[in-house]
Parts: sequence; C-alpha cells; structure tokens
Amino acid sequence: MIFFKVLIGLPIIVLLLVFAFVNNNMVELSLWPTDIEVTISQSVLVVLLYVVGYIMGWFFTWLSYAPIRKALRSQKKQNLKMTKEQAKLNKEVEDLRGNIDVLKSVVTPKDEDKKPFFAWKNIFKSKADKN
Repeated sequence: MIFFKVLIGLPIIVLLLVFAFVNNNMVELSLWPTDIEVTISQSVLVVLLYVVGYIMGWFFTWLSYAPIRKALRSQKKQNLKMTKEQAKLNKEVEDLRGNIDVLKSVVTPKDEDKKPFFAWKNIFKSKADKN
C-alpha cells in the first residue's frame, strides 16, 4: 500500500513544486470581510494552499472514521469482558472435572452392578441346559 502512495504521491508533489517555483510572480490577496491586503509570492501561495488542503483532507478523513473507532473501542471492551468470563467458566469446568474424578475414586461399583449384559441371556434356559 505504501508503494502505491509513493507511486501516486511523488509525481504529484514533483509537479506541484515545479509549477510553484516556475510561477514566481507576486500576488496580492485581499481578505474579503476586512480591508486587509497581503502580497505574497505565487509559489509560496501554491505550496501553502496544497498543505492546507492536505491537512483538511486528513482531518475530514479522520472525522469520517470516528464511528468505526468508537465501534472498535466497544468491541475491545466487550472482548475483554468475554475473555474474563471465559477464564472464569474454564476454572469452573476444571473444578467440576476435579469433582467428577474425586467422585469416581470414592464411589466404586458393587459386584452385582458389574454383571455383563450377556449374562441375562441364560435366564430363559432351563436348569437342565445350564448344567
């Protein structure tokens, strides 16, 4: 992006400076609401107006991005809030997993509960078939 700025901006600046210094005539400016008259070199006037225009363009561009900057700040705050909440929930989940591990080690299943399912298929056989 910087390359394109230089590619476009450098020739414009060169043309501006060449135009400004070739036109070295004196110009008389009168400031309308007052009776003030200023005599200034045309080259200085051109460069001055270019700089003023650049600053005004930069300022209005900066103002136009104000809503985006505001949205980014609010998103940043919300992101921080969500990160804290996520850390809190992760801690809670780890505590619950620890509780599950403790409960698994404390509660051991009884031998009766350990019977496999396939042991039930012998229910329907007669006593003579089992021996």
